Amino acid sequence: MSTISVRSGRWRRIRALVVKESLQVVRDPSSFVVAFVLPALLLFLFGFGITFDATRIKVGLVVEEPTPESQEFVASLSNTRYFDVRQSSSRLSFVDDLSAGKISGIIVLSGDFTERLARGDTAGVQVITDGSDPNTAGLVTGYVQGAWQSWQSQRNFASAASAPGQIDVQPRFWFNPELESRRLLVPGSISLIMMMMGSLLTALVVSREWERGTIEALLATPVGTLEFIIGKLVPNFILGLCAMTVCVLAALFVFDIPLRGSLIVLVGFTAVFLAVALSLGLLISTVARTQFVASQMAMLVAFLPGLYFSGFLFEIASMPAPLRAFSVIVPAKYYVRGLQTIFLAGDIGSVLIPCTLILVFMSTVLFVLTARNTRQRLD
Repeated sequence: MSTISVRSGRWRRIRALVVKESLQVVRDPSSFVVAFVLPALLLFLFGFGITFDATRIKVGLVVEEPTPESQEFVASLSNTRYFDVRQSSSRLSFVDDLSAGKISGIIVLSGDFTERLARGDTAGVQVITDGSDPNTAGLVTGYVQGAWQSWQSQRNFASAASAPGQIDVQPRFWFNPELESRRLLVPGSISLIMMMMGSLLTALVVSREWERGTIEALLATPVGTLEFIIGKLVPNFILGLCAMTVCVLAALFVFDIPLRGSLIVLVGFTAVFLAVALSLGLLISTVARTQFVASQMAMLVAFLPGLYFSGFLFEIASMPAPLRAFSVIVPAKYYVRGLQTIFLAGDIGSVLIPCTLILVFMSTVLFVLTARNTRQRLD
């Protein structure tokens, strides 16, 4: 038999498997649920339901001695969208509310507030926060400092003169000047969704064949291991790219996330990551004989590590050394980093190239493991 006829037969078998798998995807509503409905639900949940930004924080404001200057600062605090201010002349009015969790902090303007301002001394502003919630406590302190700096800038501008020796701080934030956590969370959530969706799509493939008894008919054909894997991956790869398109459109037009990088780079980087996710799911499907077990393994192996060790929600640098070492083998970690870079910063080669090479290596390893594990069942 000539080499040309062998290759021709191989491509015919691959094409037949791709067509067969594509028809199976079209006829199976669960594939569209996993590829489109589930990503949309999770993206809206992460985009609208999770935020690191706090607005309308309830605080108590104590003004021990009202003066024109203190009233100006009170107005500055009350007019910001970050605070829901309740005012009193005694801090005892808010102590019980702070202990009960009804307010998140107490801001006290001391009786010598105006005198200290006149002397150019440190203003008498005390901030008491609930340390049982360190995140909110830090936000209250930071927002009060921001309101103080903003009020000082307005006073200096109105008087056309700065206090002697005062430092004029003008912060500038790159890539996310509005400091909106949504711009960080949405790209990160897309990476988590793609990891879970890609692994689920292929994790159900072979296990479904075992459950329905169609794997025996496939075993009786001359299909090789490589042909089998390609035939299973190609339709789900296209379906994954379609799901990614939906996620990107939602990020751009629903959540108003900027895309500062190239669309071609985004598609290429996503294709590499999809190869990892789909290969992982296919490896799981060759081990699990039922769809239930396959889906549970996909959640355990793909979703949970991606949630905790990708840097999407939790800072990896603050984790213990063993957990930081484990995060090295989590594919979502590199996709999160690259996706946030493409959306918020642009095509930064020093970030994207290493992440791409690591993902290519991971997909190669998973593909080889899948081929070895599948060969035991097909040959």
